[in-house]
Amino acid sequence: MQTRSQTRNQLRNQMNNFKEGVRSALFTVDINFDEASEAWRSNKKSTGNGCYKYICLAKTKMGKPCCRLSLVGEDYCKLHSKYSK
Repeated sequence: MQTRSQTRNQLRNQMNNFKEGVRSALFTVDINFDEASEAWRSNKKSTGNGCYKYICLAKTKMGKPCCRLSLVGEDYCKLHSKYSK
């Protein structure tokens, strides 16, 4: 005859095994965090202390991305704001 604590431990082990099986079946995640971080930073400029500001999305005449800060709530800087209309 099992005591109450032995029965409780046995039920806990069964539940943990079940949870592990469900967790491994449902949540198989394969994320490349370096690639995700690079993509997130692609349109931002660091201002220090972990803060970032958005940069202009326009291209210069030479084909390089504009490095000016975009206007607040806009995608383009003051110089390229004509593209947003």
